[in-house]
Amino acid sequence: MDIQLKRGLLDVCVLAAIKDKDSYGYQIIKDMKPYLSLSESTLYTILKRLETAGMLTVRSAEHDGRLRKYYRITGVGIARIEEFKEDWKEILSIYRFVVKEEEND
Repeated sequence: MDIQLKRGLLDVCVLAAIKDKDSYGYQIIKDMKPYLSLSESTLYTILKRLETAGMLTVRSAEHDGRLRKYYRITGVGIARIEEFKEDWKEILSIYRFVVKEEEND
């Protein structure tokens, strides 16, 4: 898979994982596990990129005597998910065209 496409898909997946509630790294990985495998190092790179882009915010809170970072989606992040949904319609249309061409061979 094209690395840029995969990167964009993973970004949207992480945003979707925190769309309904604030979450932290380990929980995000757990929530995504039924759908895809993501290493901690990859996740934290994505989270930093999304924070820099203004798609999420970060706060620290104590949990069991340790600080834990919680991530919250912003309006920009929500807009990115909506944009992805629209883009995906076009991608599916292109996919159907490609598959149709293969089925006709």
